[in-house]
Amino acid sequence: MSDSARLTPDRNVPGLIVKFGNYPLHHGGVGAIRSLGRLGVPMYAITEDRLTPAAASRHLTRAFPWPTTGTEEPERLVDGLLRIGRSIGRPTVLIPTDEEAAVLIAEHQDELSGTGTGFGGFLFPRVEAELPRRLASKQGLHELCVEHGIASPTASFPESRADIARFAASARFPVVAKNREAFTRRARPAVNGTTRIETPRGLLELSRDWGERPGVILQEYLPREQAEDWIVHAYFGADSMPRAMFTGVKVRSWPPHAGMTANAYVVDNPELADLAARFIKQIGFTGVIDLDLRFDRRDGQYKLLDFNPRMGAQFRLFESESGVDVVRAMHLDLTGRAVPEGEQRAGHRYVVENIDLPALLAYRRSGYTTPHAPTRASGTELAWLAADDMKPFFTMLARFVRPGAKHLYQLWRTNRRGSGTTTK
Repeated sequence: MSDSARLTPDRNVPGLIVKFGNYPLHHGGVGAIRSLGRLGVPMYAITEDRLTPAAASRHLTRAFPWPTTGTEEPERLVDGLLRIGRSIGRPTVLIPTDEEAAVLIAEHQDELSGTGTGFGGFLFPRVEAELPRRLASKQGLHELCVEHGIASPTASFPESRADIARFAASARFPVVAKNREAFTRRARPAVNGTTRIETPRGLLELSRDWGERPGVILQEYLPREQAEDWIVHAYFGADSMPRAMFTGVKVRSWPPHAGMTANAYVVDNPELADLAARFIKQIGFTGVIDLDLRFDRRDGQYKLLDFNPRMGAQFRLFESESGVDVVRAMHLDLTGRAVPEGEQRAGHRYVVENIDLPALLAYRRSGYTTPHAPTRASGTELAWLAADDMKPFFTMLARFVRPGAKHLYQLWRTNRRGSGTTTK
């Protein structure tokens, strides 16, 4: 009997993938559909159209095509979720795949879970309503790190073009620019994603398009040759205690050194797990988390770069020996089932096929290595290709030609200009 066969989810409670914005090639959503679907849990998903990889999965009961931008009025998005809930017709676990969805759910908990919904309401971790928005905000996260003694890169939050000019005159370059707020990145993005800026002149030129009140954070750049990227995925129950906790090291990302995970390994790191657990307990968060940290060898500190208050796209890297991942842990906990304990599968590898090849070429040219990555994987999880669910892989290939060309163009620009961007 497999580890997953020993899990006993409530198969009367479906799961719904909630996503806002146009990103149809999302392997995290496909992973969640497979994870719970393989256990017999009915799975539903919001999709851009009926021809996305998620919609093609054999483990999906039904897709709800709903094109959104993430900039709609919250009331419209809540109404849309409730319509989908009534169509499903029974209490359903919500699984957000982006910050906008996680923030919307937290800020409209009563409407989404209360009586009068017509289907019994949605299930999701109850959390302080303002906390996910603050965690998804680069400025809010930095302030929480300072408040609770968590190391993070030095940061500046310019409120005017004059602030940027003063920063350019005194800062040590290169620096990193990021969009400051989760929803603003979709409505009025200042940068396409995490952007490395090499010189003061480069910053001043780029900032010309940011307006009088720049919605960016300017952050210290941690040199890659003196750092290593780590990730933490976990699920915390109502008492802010971990029901499932995983640590791993990122080997490659795309775009290089700044984007989403392309290749990673499960690596035991008790120090990092303890740091994450203490921080979550201090801020009182409940639910699934995806943390990005960079270990700075210069001072021996793990510095928190990003806190995603939702499932991460690469969550299927992590599964315990008892068959638990963070999505399964959340579904079990919210439906009153016990979450089986078990050690993480150290040495397991995760590969995102469509972006790892260009990432591999870029990293070989840069000479960057990951010291804590095992020399040989104990097993490999592919993001797209699965023997029991082949259609998402071929659907991804059919839709990847144009974005793939764009990724290669970004790499060419990165090599030419010496700066990196990501749409993370």
